[in-house]
Amino acid sequence: MSQLKSKLFGGDKRLDACLVDNAKHVTLGDLGPHVSKIQCAVLILEGGAIAGEELEKKIYGPTTAKAVLAYKARRKIINKSYQTKPDSIVGIMTMRSLDDEMATSERRDALARIKT
Repeated sequence: MSQLKSKLFGGDKRLDACLVDNAKHVTLGDLGPHVSKIQCAVLILEGGAIAGEELEKKIYGPTTAKAVLAYKARRKIINKSYQTKPDSIVGIMTMRSLDDEMATSERRDALARIKT
């Protein structure tokens, strides 16, 4: 069973692994559907821009890294045991934050649809 609760991320085994395993962090050069989901979430939650080629190829490239860094900086996602500033890696803390925020956003959107 998925540990991720948002509809966007739930059931994605690669992102489930990212949530619990440091060796499964998502970094520059990674590619696949899991990267596309991260790109989508960051654009929804933080805004900014990701290059069309990165979106099309589902690759964690420089503009995806920049968008993730902006997301992490605004939320002060820093592992204080060894960092003094955020990085552009999607690891355990970042994945948890993205999932929590996406789940909240999805609930808010569902409630808005009910009210209209």
